[in-house]
Amino acid sequence: MSYNKTGNRPFEFASKSNHIHIIKDPEVQKFLSQHELPKEGDEISLFDQYLVDIDYDVIDSVEFIIAVDGGDTTVPVKSKFPSSTITFFQFGANLLKISDLKELREQPFISPQSISKLKELQRIKFTLPTKNIGLINENGKRATLTYSVRKALYEFFKQHDFLSTLKWFLFEEYKKSPKSERELASHPINSSTKKVVIERDKINSEYKIQHADGDLFLTDIFRLHEVVDEDLGAGGIVGYLRNLIEHFILIDTIRGLYRVKKDTLKEVLFVKDGPLGFFGQTANMHEPMRELLNHLNSELNIFLAGIEKSGPFVEHALEIKDKIEQGQAYLLSNKHIYKYIKPGDSDNPEAYGRSSYYGSKVIFKSRDERIYVVTIPTDRSEIVLNPMKSDFKHIDIIMKYIERLKSDMYDNSLLPIALANKLVSLSDHPSSVLLEKFAKHNIK
Repeated sequence: MSYNKTGNRPFEFASKSNHIHIIKDPEVQKFLSQHELPKEGDEISLFDQYLVDIDYDVIDSVEFIIAVDGGDTTVPVKSKFPSSTITFFQFGANLLKISDLKELREQPFISPQSISKLKELQRIKFTLPTKNIGLINENGKRATLTYSVRKALYEFFKQHDFLSTLKWFLFEEYKKSPKSERELASHPINSSTKKVVIERDKINSEYKIQHADGDLFLTDIFRLHEVVDEDLGAGGIVGYLRNLIEHFILIDTIRGLYRVKKDTLKEVLFVKDGPLGFFGQTANMHEPMRELLNHLNSELNIFLAGIEKSGPFVEHALEIKDKIEQGQAYLLSNKHIYKYIKPGDSDNPEAYGRSSYYGSKVIFKSRDERIYVVTIPTDRSEIVLNPMKSDFKHIDIIMKYIERLKSDMYDNSLLPIALANKLVSLSDHPSSVLLEKFAKHNIK
């Protein structure tokens, strides 16, 4: 690594010939020869038993689409040492009526008239300190970054009435016999305290839990404090947090419908941007999510799909699109994933995504030859190694509407997701620049 120019001495440029030592090194050559690149379309063979036809004549009760998407941008609020950053999030949830689809999907761009077709638009904002920023607490002292992150998330959940939903979700209060406790892997203040037990009956009205090593927020169950570094910052949690909040907008909506009139759940298709899973430190949430969906599907019907816009599964889907017929779905088995998409043993007995996903991935080719990567919940207690169509209770209904929700604004895009993204995404210019100025003006 070259030296930075800080004074009058010249800048140190990197050598233009040192790469030859790497190229000639036998250990480097051996290392490269032992690795393999992903296979391309001509080298890929599909397993016929996982190719299934979609039944477009299936009868359904869907009348509404609820789509959720989120965006974030991290801006510097102090460039000089010690540098500081803050992250702004914006989430959007919209409600679209099926009867409005035909007119909207034919529009090549988003216009004010198309926005008016949204029966309900909800923008949710969240601000997170991510580096060298401390909350000024009640006694006028500056808190650590870890505490500032914990408090910001707790206050956000409190502001939007998500705390009662979180308790309902965690302890399965939708059942006649809720769970009595949940386990937290580490205490956010005293990391040497392992496996803190959060008892449902000990949660107070503020959704806090008293503990000898320091009081807990109920939101500490997400374990994000474990990856906040006081020196390097909290930038590593941004992606996990965006996915988590998108999920809780959906969960809160599901709970609201379930409490008011549970039968209306069968009239809604929920669409989330991205796969159906919880990742990183928040991965422990996939189990209560699977439990919730299995319960709802046993009692009535719930339709949910996660749509991926980019990543290795989307790239793979484009490689094999000519091997799938129109109106067919290809169920991704564990063998296929590890043979063609992800590094690993194709005979691996442990399912891909077993500790994070609560659904399985499907590649769908619509009758107009668009290709989609969709995650759909399965009626199992765990990820399915060798999926069958019967494992996906609502696959025909979901794929039928994915085809109807097509949008010509972007390649293989869906109208509700495109609309939600348009309404909440934060661009580098001018959004990031203006937010930077806004933050610098308002922060102490």
